[in-house]
Amino acid sequence: MLPIVALVGRPNVGKSTLFNVLTGTRDAIVADVPGLTRDRQYGFGRVGPMPFVAVDTGGLVENPKGIEAQMRAQTERAVAEADRLILLVDGRAGLTPQDDFVARELRKSGKPTTLAVNKSEGLDLDLAAADFHALGFGEPVGISAAHGQGCEELMAQALVGLEPEAAEVTDPAAEGVRIAIIGRPNVGKSTLVNRLIGEERVIASDQPGTTRDSILVPFERDGRQFQLIDTAGMRRRARVEDVIERASVAKTLQAIDEAHVVILVVDAHDTVTEQDASVLGVALHRGRSLIIAINKWDGIPPDQREEIHRQLALRLDFVPFAPLHFISARHGTGVGELMQSAVRAYEASMREMATKELTRTLEHALTVHQPPLVHGRRIKLRYAHQGGRNPPRIVIHGNQTASVPDSYTRYLVNIFRKRFDLFATPVVIEYRTDANPYDRARRVSRGSRPKAR
Repeated sequence: MLPIVALVGRPNVGKSTLFNVLTGTRDAIVADVPGLTRDRQYGFGRVGPMPFVAVDTGGLVENPKGIEAQMRAQTERAVAEADRLILLVDGRAGLTPQDDFVARELRKSGKPTTLAVNKSEGLDLDLAAADFHALGFGEPVGISAAHGQGCEELMAQALVGLEPEAAEVTDPAAEGVRIAIIGRPNVGKSTLVNRLIGEERVIASDQPGTTRDSILVPFERDGRQFQLIDTAGMRRRARVEDVIERASVAKTLQAIDEAHVVILVVDAHDTVTEQDASVLGVALHRGRSLIIAINKWDGIPPDQREEIHRQLALRLDFVPFAPLHFISARHGTGVGELMQSAVRAYEASMREMATKELTRTLEHALTVHQPPLVHGRRIKLRYAHQGGRNPPRIVIHGNQTASVPDSYTRYLVNIFRKRFDLFATPVVIEYRTDANPYDRARRVSRGSRPKAR
């Protein structure tokens, strides 16, 4: 499971700026206004020796008033769920009584804490960090979140002692196919899990938000091992008010990251919303196989079904490879076919593809439809080989590959998907431009040419 790293500190020390740097996003609003961040913000960390879930928090204050009390409760919850803490301080402002208060609160947690001195660009770090040694968190790490300086070193120190998941060698067949069930609250995720395993394993209720945590449910079906992950519903951030429910968002992100296949459950009575598309986008970004289950289909009148099909096609056009299954989790209609698709999607995401077959498929695609001309020269794609699984990654070598248009890449993706039956999984194509062995000879030839007299 990905470690959770919480960014904590007094208001206006740069936590949201650091969060954006670590996640490579602009999800956290940044401004020179104390107390701007109120709710917890989650994202996948991309900086450092291993992936992690980053949590941005509001500033901790000693005597909170009004909304500050809610901000403090949010931050305390983030500290409780985190595996590692980063205490952020302002190197230009120096040590303040508020920093002392935050440090005392973090020491109570007993969690490993790394001290980061922000805004230290242009300063002598030894002088800027001298006062902060009194906080008792070891050698401070000097960073500049605004400029992205020192963040690699910070995360290397914060995550010390944790092993990257990639280093753990496991047999996928032995641990089973991991399937994350995601979606908005009250769409029938827990009912679907119970239907699949044939027992009331998780609580299912008409009340939204019944599931608080991500629940791992191992089971066997048709001689194959599975691990179902029932997650809490993800909602629009402005509507997530409950303190406990906030923690569920991090668990859902972790579930998506750990899964082989992600099943998005949608209520047939509702339209596909922005929240659904957002959750689906998270899974797509992580390269997971995607299946969309339209639940409660048995309750839809026949004359309305064609319109629902049309709306789904319009709103889910960014994942055309994801199959749609119209099911009733309560009555079991369509659930067997859903699991068959999940197995097929898993096998596609883990498929081995021989270099010879990939190159032959590439050559066939080039014969049918050549790449466009760039400055009068044809883009040449020479050969292909597999670069990874889950999702399938195909590396294509050639020249002028930086100029390959997106439309041609989509064409190649469709060709490879059809040839290798890459069902329900995103396909990543990576281009590499080969070095021209004649470039050096030409440069040497031009350099040795005698000057004109």
